[in-house]
Amino acid sequence: MAVWGLVMETTVGLGERKHTEASVMQHVEGSRQEALAELEARARRHEPEHPRSPQRRRLFRTCDGLLLVVDGTWQSFSTRFTLAELVEDSAAPVPTATPEPQPEPVDAQLPESEGTTPPVVGDSSPVERYNDGVPVKPSWLGRTDLA
Repeated sequence: MAVWGLVMETTVGLGERKHTEASVMQHVEGSRQEALAELEARARRHEPEHPRSPQRRRLFRTCDGLLLVVDGTWQSFSTRFTLAELVEDSAAPVPTATPEPQPEPVDAQLPESEGTTPPVVGDSSPVERYNDGVPVKPSWLGRTDLA
């Protein structure tokens, strides 16, 4: 089932500082028609901050959402309501049905010897490490080929 984002792009600020900001109002899981119906309901209820003295309010339907244009005494302000299918979300909540694999404790991953590990591939000397596995001397320290 598709997840739809209800996106609102609105005019904020006044004069030379007037610009557009976008925000996701809500996510809707379901069909495109259900999401469009929710988007339209939110657009009809929306009361923009600007203009302070609205003279005329027009709501237009577009192929992917709605456009609200509110004329003020001196300027017009617009708010675009767009329906967009969610393709990727880097901060999506992890599903609770599948437990996350627990990483092994750091101590279990370290060799039994204290402070050293086997040599790095291509290196003839062992790498000195702290008890938590971090190298005492970074591998890049002292290299002459780095500029």
